[in-house]
Parts: sequence; structure tokens; C-alpha cells
Amino acid sequence: MPAKRPLIVTLDGPAGAGKSTVAKAVADALEIAYLDTGAMFRSVAWALGADSWQMDHESLVRALESMEFDLHGQGPASYLTLNGQPMGADIRTETVGMWASHIAQLLPVREKLKQDQRRLGAKRDLVAEGRDMGSVVFPEACCKFFLVASAEERARRRWEQLRQMGQDPSYEGLVQQIRQRDAQDSQREFAPLRAAEDAMEIDTTTRSAQEVVERIVELVQRRRKGTPGMPGE
Repeated sequence: MPAKRPLIVTLDGPAGAGKSTVAKAVADALEIAYLDTGAMFRSVAWALGADSWQMDHESLVRALESMEFDLHGQGPASYLTLNGQPMGADIRTETVGMWASHIAQLLPVREKLKQDQRRLGAKRDLVAEGRDMGSVVFPEACCKFFLVASAEERARRRWEQLRQMGQDPSYEGLVQQIRQRDAQDSQREFAPLRAAEDAMEIDTTTRSAQEVVERIVELVQRRRKGTPGMPGE
């Protein structure tokens, strides 16, 4: 009898749509690991440094070959390590986020992380959060979701998050940054941001995170039991 395939739940969508909050809570409810693939791109960008997207091909490939990711824990306690080092607050700045958006357009980076993500997903059940989890990385995942929200609402959420961190961000500046990143992510040559054909789209603009989590967990549990319900509900 063939081995049971791991349960893979994918949550894709633009920055600020609520993916991280929802993915952690869904993973917690299902008691499985949470894979933050955006953190993987941020980690690579942080490790390579400013202007790394302008590196020559050979140097970039050599640098990527020296990087090894692993995933530990489950639910909100899940965390990534890069070459054995836990990835923390250093990768969460707006600057590193923009670096990550730049390097995400490079094919060697995307191929390297796609293989790492598939390797991690082959070993355990997990909720994978990112931009192309359902469309590219895990096309055979049983449960795919695409979260969306207005640019203004996403900027408001980020503004509140940064204020809680002691920063004084410009709301208008955040709206502009989000729209710029949306355009960059959706127009890039490799794996542009778009929903998988069999993904269920959920607009989080006016829904609470708890409402979204409950809906996703319900649908995943139904799929686990073989009950129809995805996608399109």
C-alpha cells in the first residue's frame, strides 16, 4: 500500500490580505506545521543583502547552493531556520520586504525555494502561505485558498502593525508601497501572483480573521472526510 501523502493546505494572495494570521491559526486548529514562504524569500534577501538582485548568475547560484532551510514546530510555534539559524525580526523590516520582492523575480531564487518548499512539504502535513503555493509549488494540494483585500484595508492593517512596533509610518506611503508591490508581483516574468484555477477566493476586507479561519478549517475538514465543498463555495 502506498504511503499516505501529507496534507497540504495552500493560502496565497497579496501582501496584507491576512495570510499570515489566518495560516497560523488554521495550522494551529489542524495541529500541523505552518510554512511561511514569504519568510524564506525575506531570509534569502536578508542573507544576500542590498542590491543582491543585481548579482551575476554564477555568484547568485553559488550563494543559493550554500543555503539550507528547515521547518520546526507546528501552528503559530512553527519557525524556519536558515543554515541552522532561526529567522527572526531582522527579516521583517519594510526594506527587507522590498529586497525580497526584487529577488523573487529571479528564476534561480524561485527554483531554489520551490525545491526547498516541496522538500519540506513532502515530509509533513502543513499549511503553506505565499504567492504561488497553489498555482506553482503545490499544484496537487487538496485545499487551495486565495485571500484578497482592498489596498486601503491592507495598508490600514500594516499601519496598525507598525504603530504597535513603535514606528510612525505614513498611511498614504503604505498604500503606495502596497500598490507598487502588487504590480511588481503580478507582472513578474516567473510565477506571477495569481490564484490557482481550483483555488477558492476569500475576500478578507470586511471579514474578521476568525471568520476566515473557521471557514477554511470547515472546508479542509470536509475535504479530509471526502465531502464535496471545494472550490467555488
